[in-house]
Amino acid sequence: MNGREMADAACDYRPGLPTLFITGYAKTSVLDGCHLRPCTQVLTKPFGLDTLAGRVTGLIGAADVMTRSAR
Repeated sequence: MNGREMADAACDYRPGLPTLFITGYAKTSVLDGCHLRPCTQVLTKPFGLDTLAGRVTGLIGAADVMTRSAR
């Protein structure tokens, strides 16, 4: 099972689960023919700590909004 398959299985179990893929490959290579679920982002290396923190914060905030709107 690769990371994408694991994330898909986790999201099937818990829809709306925030997911951040971190890769050293070009974003276009990672996403080639792939559909990303809501609350999923890709971060390509190299990146700074502030970028990582911003992405995590944004994903958590988006998941909170989705959870509240689903109620």
